[in-house]
Amino acid sequence: MANSTFTPGPRAMNWLIFTTMAATGWAFYVRYLVIEPSIVGLACDAGLKSAQCQMRSVVIALFGWSVFGAIALAAAAFQFLKPSRAGLLIGFAFAGIALVLYNNIAGAIAAMLLILSLARPGHATK
Repeated sequence: MANSTFTPGPRAMNWLIFTTMAATGWAFYVRYLVIEPSIVGLACDAGLKSAQCQMRSVVIALFGWSVFGAIALAAAAFQFLKPSRAGLLIGFAFAGIALVLYNNIAGAIAAMLLILSLARPGHATK
């Protein structure tokens, strides 16, 4: 078993799928229902104080600094060097967010590294 690859177990895969889909779904919501509609942008720029407008300004600032892509790349690099369930979970979640929220290159590289990390030697998890 010394040459076995890192393989998440069924329970870990269920959490991985759920978390990645939830994070990517949140990113789709934010992009297509909060950031891109001009009516929301005009209302927020006019001074509307709502949680949606605060989230909009925070997310715009974060993807302006490529924070989502940087977190995805850092988690993917950590996962590639030392495979773990947490690294895979965080990496795929932020790679999905980065791909949807305008950090395409960093998100794509992170997703590629995460997929490659599944072929690296590591302990099997349950």
